Amino acid sequence: MNIKKNDTVIVLSGKDKGVKGKVLVAQPAENKVIVEGVNVATCHTKPRRQGEAGGIVKRETPIRSCKVALYCEKCGKGVRVGYNMADGKKTRVCRKCGAEI
Repeated sequence: MNIKKNDTVIVLSGKDKGVKGKVLVAQPAENKVIVEGVNVATCHTKPRRQGEAGGIVKRETPIRSCKVALYCEKCGKGVRVGYNMADGKKTRVCRKCGAEI
């Protein structure tokens, strides 16, 4: 999985198609990511301790990583990822324009 935490991604399919957001959590074992403002679900929470408030909370739920693509600022759209070796370090680059991601 080539998507990591704090990457900017764009959603390719589903009800949130075309939405850009930051990756909050990457779950490579399940091939899922949690993106800020995408796939928001309403959860009814119960107070667990005395004095704690319960209620209806909106939270982001995981989305499959194949439904998102890394967003290239230079290209202005979702792109595939390539890799470059420079000075012994592996860096991710845009396959279209070659800009470092």
